[in-house]
Amino acid sequence: MKINLHLLRIFYAVTENQNFSRAAEALFISQPAVSKGVRELEHQLGLPLIDRVRRATQTEKGVRLTDNGQALREHARGIFALERAAMEDLEARKNLKRGRLVVGASTTVGGYNLPPYIADFLQQHPLVDVQLVVGNTRYISQLLIDCELDIALVEGSVSEPQIISQKWQDDPLSVVAPNESLITKKKKISDDDLNEQVWVMREIGSGTREVTDQLLHASRIHPKKTIEIGSNEGIARAVVGGAGVAMLPTIVVKDLIDLQRIQALSLAKAEQYTRPLSLLHIRERPLSPLAKHFIDFLYEKK
Repeated sequence: MKINLHLLRIFYAVTENQNFSRAAEALFISQPAVSKGVRELEHQLGLPLIDRVRRATQTEKGVRLTDNGQALREHARGIFALERAAMEDLEARKNLKRGRLVVGASTTVGGYNLPPYIADFLQQHPLVDVQLVVGNTRYISQLLIDCELDIALVEGSVSEPQIISQKWQDDPLSVVAPNESLITKKKKISDDDLNEQVWVMREIGSGTREVTDQLLHASRIHPKKTIEIGSNEGIARAVVGGAGVAMLPTIVVKDLIDLQRIQALSLAKAEQYTRPLSLLHIRERPLSPLAKHFIDFLYEKK
């Protein structure tokens, strides 16, 4: 058995208004259409809903329901209450009063660049729920393709044709070395000096690893040894401990440089050490109003 929701709405309007004429006015249809709708619903269900005998013999106003009609009225009340709640919720989402946004971010962006923006955004929209998913650029890109994320912000390049990538902001990088390293004593650092160092690097798939590889390739640097660590913070601590040199986002190492725990090397080709941070979304997937608003917020505040 299936209930025709259009006919159920007519029946519920009759019970709410206690009158066929007023129900017709509320629904903007004719009174005969209301009477016909109730009869069709009774026919489809195989049950009488309105006590027409009592209605014909009694003088009091109002619509008398059978036990079946009373039970159906209570179900209809719940159904249309849910409908109203759904519409109110969707209207609130459309007006950005509430909603859920899942944002992906590569490790540096998620750990340093993005959290202040999210905090400011939630102050303006306290009923909005923002979930931040963090991983390396390759992992985040795949989650976006799998529709697990609404948008993403990453460092590094993304080549998947279904992803639209647009620049968000620049991310300066620094080549850092331990304080007691001999290379920090040199006034002029050559590519040969860097060639002789142990390099501490991120894993394949990381945006930081990608730009480090680009530097090494462009300068024809072949490290005598590399150490791979899966987080920028871990690499920074390894450099503090004397493990070797590393290229890291300046935002990650700024405090350590200020505290003189490590030193940033002055290199001749300093202009190479800025990379773009990119905002990603799926080409064929429309953005929600909340996602669009968050993107506008990111560009206004940068």
